[in-house]
Amino acid sequence: MNKLIITCAISGAEVTKAQHDKIPYTIEEVVSESIKAYEAGASIIHLHVRHDDGTPTQDKMRYQEAIEAIKKHIPNVIIQPSTGGAIGMSRDERLQPTELNIEMATLDCGSVNFGGDDVFINTENDVKYFAKVMKERHILPELECFEKGHVDSVLKLYKKGFIHGPLHFSFVLGVSGGMTGEERDFMFLKDSIPSDATFSVAGIGRYEFPLAELSIKHGGHVRVGLEDNLYLEKGVLAIDNADLVRKVVEIAKQYGREVATPDEARHILRMEEVK
Repeated sequence: MNKLIITCAISGAEVTKAQHDKIPYTIEEVVSESIKAYEAGASIIHLHVRHDDGTPTQDKMRYQEAIEAIKKHIPNVIIQPSTGGAIGMSRDERLQPTELNIEMATLDCGSVNFGGDDVFINTENDVKYFAKVMKERHILPELECFEKGHVDSVLKLYKKGFIHGPLHFSFVLGVSGGMTGEERDFMFLKDSIPSDATFSVAGIGRYEFPLAELSIKHGGHVRVGLEDNLYLEKGVLAIDNADLVRKVVEIAKQYGREVATPDEARHILRMEEVK
C-alpha cells in the first residue's frame, strides 16, 4: 500500500475568524498555518487566498504573494490552489492562479446546490475548459467530485479525451447538496473509479475523521483542515490546522500507513506524467 498523502485545507473561502481564530487571512497567517501543517505531516497545502480583511479573492497577484512566501520557508511542499472561486466569477477569473508556476490545482467536476438560492455552477463546458487550460499549463488537476454523477462525468470526458490522465480524484462528502459522508457513499465512489486512479477524501464537519479512517484503510489519501471542519471531536475545537493533521497521522499509524513526503506524493500521483 502506498504511503499516505495528507492535504491540509488551511482556510477555505467561507470560514471566518469569528468561527475559529486560526483561520488565516493575511499572508503571514497563511505562511504560519502552512508551516505548522507541513511539520505535522501534510505534503500538500490546499490554498485559498483572502484580502487582509478576510474577503476571499482569486486575484493572481495575491496567490503569487502567498505562494512565494510559503515556498520561502517550505520550498518542497506541494501547493494546490483552488479554482473554485466565488459565485458569479467567470472561468478565467477562477483560473487566475493557474497562470502561476504551480504543479497542481483543483478542478470542480459538476454543479452543486449549496442551499437556498446558492448554486455552485460547473457546466460540462466549464469542466472541459478548465481541464484544457490545466493540460496546457502542465498542472495536475485534482478532480473534485461531490457526488456519483460527477465521477461519471469525469470518466465520460476522460474517455472522449477532454480530461487527461493521470486521474486523481477528491471525494468531497458531506456538503449540502452533495452526497453525505456515510461509509456506503465512500465505498460507492471508491469502487466507481479506475483501478489505476488515485483518490483522496475530504469529509465535511463530523464526517472528516470517519472518512479519513476509511480512506486510510482502503489505500486512499486524506484532506483535512479548518476549511472543512473545526473540531477534533464533538465539542472540542482543534487548536489549529496542524492539530487536525496530527490526528490523521495517529490514525494512519494504527493501520501501518506511513506518511508521504512531498516528493513521495509527487511520485504516487504520477505528477511527472503531466506534460
